[in-house]
Amino acid sequence: MKGRKIGSKFVVVTCRVFLSKSTHKSFFTHTQILFTHANLFYAHTNSFYTYKSFLLCRAAHGRFAQKLMKDLFTNCTNALRPVEDTDYIINVTLQATLSQIIDMDERNQILTTYLWVRQVWMDAFLTWKKEDYDGLDTIRIPSSYVWRPDIVLYNSADDEFSSSMETNVVLRNDGQVMWDQPAITKSSCSVDVAFFPFDVQQCDLTFGSWTHNGNQMDLFNADLADFVPNVEWEVLGMPAKKNVILYGCCSEPYPDITFSLHLKRRASFYIFNLLIPCMMISFLAPLGFYLPADSGEKVSLGVTVLLALTVFQLLVAESMPPSESIPLIGKYYIATMTMVTASTALTIFIMNIHHCGGEARPVPEWAERFILKYLARICFVYEVGENCLGGARKEPLSQEGSDTSEGGAGSGAGGNRREILVRCLCQHQELGKNVEYIANSYQDQRAAQLRIGEWRKVAKVMDRFFMWLFFIMVFFMSILILGKSV
Repeated sequence: MKGRKIGSKFVVVTCRVFLSKSTHKSFFTHTQILFTHANLFYAHTNSFYTYKSFLLCRAAHGRFAQKLMKDLFTNCTNALRPVEDTDYIINVTLQATLSQIIDMDERNQILTTYLWVRQVWMDAFLTWKKEDYDGLDTIRIPSSYVWRPDIVLYNSADDEFSSSMETNVVLRNDGQVMWDQPAITKSSCSVDVAFFPFDVQQCDLTFGSWTHNGNQMDLFNADLADFVPNVEWEVLGMPAKKNVILYGCCSEPYPDITFSLHLKRRASFYIFNLLIPCMMISFLAPLGFYLPADSGEKVSLGVTVLLALTVFQLLVAESMPPSESIPLIGKYYIATMTMVTASTALTIFIMNIHHCGGEARPVPEWAERFILKYLARICFVYEVGENCLGGARKEPLSQEGSDTSEGGAGSGAGGNRREILVRCLCQHQELGKNVEYIANSYQDQRAAQLRIGEWRKVAKVMDRFFMWLFFIMVFFMSILILGKSV
């Protein structure tokens, strides 16, 4: 025993225990003497350290472990299956724990995961009696010392076939070998984006032996449910299933273990960054019908909304794999873009109606009855100025014409002489023609203004009707797309 003095305390640095080849009685006698001296060394300390048994077992196990290693691996090889008879099947239990989802590449359909893989099997040649080695029942040795099953990931998508991390194995006295190793795997995963961003994916991890068939090595699955949460994906489960496959090249069965990883996408990121902005932009499209026709911004608003939706559509298309399945958010964008295109086309049509000139035809009777009466009341569009004002101005015009004609007849009757009468009659006839022309022109102008007013009212009613119609369409489309997230 060696030590050094620090202040008023004596600290033991190392302690070596030498075992003689005598009986256990003499061994414990030497041990008692050794710890008697150790107690004297600790007498001056404030507290008493009880490390006696620990030091003893550590030294004993270290020596017996070296002896066990020498006895086990002197004439042992790790190149062959550890079975006493070549007809025997070695059973391997495969366990996998999902530690982390590193990446899900939807476009290339590659899933990158961090796994903890455990393999357990029995080695018939690595057994011992623990009584012969002071109760030593387990040892930890490098995995290169023992035979290891050649289990690989069948659906690997890694371009570099690098081996897993070399870790130790735990060897038990009955021959059980347990090998735990971490592994970063890249596996192919068929991604179905039909309900993106509210989709649920299933990615399979298939493990199996590369060279041993089912008559030489059999696999058994065991689940380990210790998932680490992921920011983008929610792990619903990872059940395992054993499959026995017969290939066309060989008559022997080949077992494998398939771990089905069920993932649900966390859609909050896509809702706040892709869906809500699109909904807010789509609600601007019906407001184009509310703009005055003379503002000149009705068509430009629809085109601007259409361009904004196209940008969002391109952002989604860049992250999705080129497949026949159209994402749900893509369908929403297409439906919204179709609606905006239709609203822009209707806006152009309604503006053409609004800017009808005086040469336009009168409003058809069916349009006057359906649009100006019934539809205008439904959409709360009331125009009282032009129709009432036009009807009020027609009566003075007819009265003025009658008064003028009566005045002309009276003036003609007031002449006494024939020449004056003829001259006055000619003047009044010419004057009547001029007045009649002016009256007809005024009536035509008023009729044209009435037609223009009626067509503008038709355009306004159609604007209001399509505004409410497209608002309802946008609202129900938004409810449907958000209902998928519940």
